[in-house]
Amino acid sequence: MSNNNASNNLIIAQRAVKQLRLEASVRRIKVSQAAAELRNFCLQNASKDPLLVGVPSSDNPFRPPKSCSLF
Repeated sequence: MSNNNASNNLIIAQRAVKQLRLEASVRRIKVSQAAAELRNFCLQNASKDPLLVGVPSSDNPFRPPKSCSLF
């Protein structure tokens, strides 16, 4: 069983090394740069954001149904 335990530990260590290599290869940017890019993206797309400008009632599938009166 000791040999089996050692091979399991080796597999776990290899997976950890693989994951660490993957994480080390990820391109990183400064938080200030990421925040500036996010801000610019939000400002450029604000006119298209339905949460900011609203949805035209003709395009809104969730609008309240119109009532019909016969009187």
